[in-house]
Amino acid sequence: MNKPRIALIQGDPAGIGPELTAKLLHLDTVIEAAHIALFSDLRLYESGCAIAGVRPPVHVVSAVDRLDFSSGTPNLIDIRCVDPKTIAMAEVSGVCGAAVLRFFGEGLDACHAGQLDGLCFMPFNKASMHAAGLGVEDESQWAKKRIDHPSRVGEFNVIDGMWNARVTSHVPLREVADRISVTEIVSAAQLAYATLREAGFANPRIAVAALNPHAGDNGAIGHEEIDIIAPAIFDAQKLGINCSGPFPSDTLYPRVRDGEFDCALSMYHDQGQIAIKLLGFHMGVSVHGGFPFPMTTPAHGTAFDIAGKNKANTEPARRALTMATRMAQGALRQT
Repeated sequence: MNKPRIALIQGDPAGIGPELTAKLLHLDTVIEAAHIALFSDLRLYESGCAIAGVRPPVHVVSAVDRLDFSSGTPNLIDIRCVDPKTIAMAEVSGVCGAAVLRFFGEGLDACHAGQLDGLCFMPFNKASMHAAGLGVEDESQWAKKRIDHPSRVGEFNVIDGMWNARVTSHVPLREVADRISVTEIVSAAQLAYATLREAGFANPRIAVAALNPHAGDNGAIGHEEIDIIAPAIFDAQKLGINCSGPFPSDTLYPRVRDGEFDCALSMYHDQGQIAIKLLGFHMGVSVHGGFPFPMTTPAHGTAFDIAGKNKANTEPARRALTMATRMAQGALRQT
């Protein structure tokens, strides 16, 4: 089996992304598992190497159609758009956001065209991306628009085999109750089931979270469980999705952690994120499901507090890249 070809997208230039990239490409296990195509500015890569104190060799090319993995050396597509000497570390910047969108966009295009098999991006800074004109709520929606992808996409957080999916994501909390519906929950359950199947689960067990405390206490603390969530679970089960609930979220996550379920389906962002990050903030991986190719990133952010200090923990980034590689390898086996 040929090694998968993975797009590695440079993270925000003012954060820990360049340092992480250099450290990742210094790992033999990374180089042995996949053909890596790094989308970056060569100057930014060199600055990351200087911070990390390592300089892994790269084969520099000017465009994706010039990629050459014959030597086994990672390729760097040199996208000249940001000079690290001109940016301030640890600061929100439209210039940095624009660079990230260039790197990310060209990596997405290459995966969508079948030139690469999967994608892993180092941490982005949403404020910088919005300053550069992101125009949508998050990078998943931007990627969906970039490749004109018609299907639902969503972000999953993963730690040690425990998955968390969401019905709503980066929206104000006051809007959550109005945004959940039978259709939205069923669609989220379908996406969760399909994404976990791509990740190697034969028949994923999905636990659906309630919205209200105590799962609404039979209507005493809200009717969403009775009127929306339970009917959605019933409809999803009729579609062959192995899901159950709704369960109070304060007892659901220990059951997922202990192996009774493979995935929790939360109603809103922090309902699941708090539980996942308490279990291991520095070990989590985010999987962007629903795309025609695997896409992952470490679950932490740009860590401006330690940017440029050679203190970044590589493990979440390594796990994210490993997840993208394994998912891409699984897809190649099916072709």
